[in-house]
Amino acid sequence: MDQKRDEPNPSYRNGISQVLLYGEFTTKASRKVRYAVSLTERDLTVQKITSAPAGRSKVVFNLRDCVGCRAVKADDNTDVGAYFTAYFYPFKKRWMSSGIARQRTEQCFRVASSLDPHLNLEEAQRWARAIGEGSAHQRPQRNGVLYSEVHRPCKVLLLLNPHSGKGQALSLFTGHVQRMLHEAGIPHTLVVTERQNHARELVREADLSKWDALVIMSGDGLLFEVVNGLMEREDWEEAIQTPLGILPGGSGNALAASIHHYAGSQPVSSEELLLSCAFLLCKGLVSRLDLTSVCLGSGPQQRLFSFLSLAWGFVADVDIESEKYRHVGAARFTVGTLVRLASLRVYQGKLAYLPAETGHRSPSSGSSPTTSGSLTEVSVSSPQSEASSSTPSFCSSLVCHSSQQSPNTFHNYCNSNNAFKAKRGDVAPTTGPRGPPDSLLVPLDQPVPSNWTVVPEENFVLVLAMYQSHLAEDLMAAPNSTMEDGLIHLLYVKAGISRATLLRLFLAMEKGAHVATNSPHLVYEKVRALRLEPYSAKGTITVDGELVDYGPVQAQVHVGLARLIAS
Repeated sequence: MDQKRDEPNPSYRNGISQVLLYGEFTTKASRKVRYAVSLTERDLTVQKITSAPAGRSKVVFNLRDCVGCRAVKADDNTDVGAYFTAYFYPFKKRWMSSGIARQRTEQCFRVASSLDPHLNLEEAQRWARAIGEGSAHQRPQRNGVLYSEVHRPCKVLLLLNPHSGKGQALSLFTGHVQRMLHEAGIPHTLVVTERQNHARELVREADLSKWDALVIMSGDGLLFEVVNGLMEREDWEEAIQTPLGILPGGSGNALAASIHHYAGSQPVSSEELLLSCAFLLCKGLVSRLDLTSVCLGSGPQQRLFSFLSLAWGFVADVDIESEKYRHVGAARFTVGTLVRLASLRVYQGKLAYLPAETGHRSPSSGSSPTTSGSLTEVSVSSPQSEASSSTPSFCSSLVCHSSQQSPNTFHNYCNSNNAFKAKRGDVAPTTGPRGPPDSLLVPLDQPVPSNWTVVPEENFVLVLAMYQSHLAEDLMAAPNSTMEDGLIHLLYVKAGISRATLLRLFLAMEKGAHVATNSPHLVYEKVRALRLEPYSAKGTITVDGELVDYGPVQAQVHVGLARLIAS
């Protein structure tokens, strides 16, 4: 009989956090050592029962770090006990370096308070349910952030590009993500893409009612395909509100680094960033995400939607030219930067923008809570209002039941253009201009409105428009950016800057300190729309790191148009 009592210890009743459940259990590893386990609204406390002074062997796990809890009967038919296992990913100090990162730990306890195995399983399930529900209510408190609920059943379509980055995305998925999804009780269907633009075609034609979320494991290129595929649908207004998730599996992983930054966590990279983003996916809070409409001068149908950046000059050149160094992973951008610095170019063109204080926020998404399809939105304006809200998270709202079988893997036809870059002009054509109207833009063959600012300089080293904080895992280009601030963070570097100074700017960008260098060549503006007209006969323009037709381009931000699973 491993469980001594079910009632809370009375000494806790007058404490700050009242004990909801209490029990004494052994573990699967040893039935000789007993542990006192107590559950409060916020914590799971485990204390080894010993003659040592109280508190010396106590370990407290915050339910905010829990992704799920499972209850199972014993594998051995002769064992009447049942087990519940809670899975936590708390921040811990790294073993080999400074700083902290999320690290996995599990707590498994044996319930054997009865000789009836069914009663023991019911008790284990009671604990698992209580821990899961407690975890669901532990949400971050961020003022002004929109949280949403995806109703059950939680069905996730996960698109994975096996060629992104170093080509290790599939092994990273099976080694880290698959286990976390199982622990969180998130059933999913895995689609391994095989050719460029098929992810775009797939979501453009798919019956989205089959899925509650679309999750992308790749670099930023595959998400670019998915966003534009959704915006090309006849039902784009509803489709673009499908919650999107991002798991870093590429070289740049800029959006993944951005949502990790928005969570207030210390900078991480590689597998630690993957673990962080997978944790956020399992917790499942959904926020609004700005999208920027990008109109190209190559044709009336050339309208794209961007979630990350628009670049011309140095940054765009590095992004495209560093493709040959893809085998070194994220270090390709460092190598590409050094190579391009050795042969610094000047780009001629005209730049104009609508300052943020002049332009009006796009009406593409209202500020009041709305309901569309199966997505219920709740605007959180203060910790008090959050506490009163009962909106559960993406997964925890399910008390989901994960499939015990391996997820289905469909080898379709697509490979993200994050793996094999498109030839110039090879962005898939849209079926017609869809999406919200660009009320701040006029046709490219007309002058910009009088309330726009025209930059007097016409010689640039780079022009970079950002709508998220990070340009890459280790480059914080717009540290003040948020997912739905309704802003384009415009940076441009004027000609005349030395190689050494430009290098110092990029080194400072690793910590988001480049603007604070007060370089006379760097200009930073918050804008709502912009227009770029290159004069140079040759050059490179990228949207979200993807090569697009070179020529005149203009863009306008649309506030909160998409939905992103973040914190």
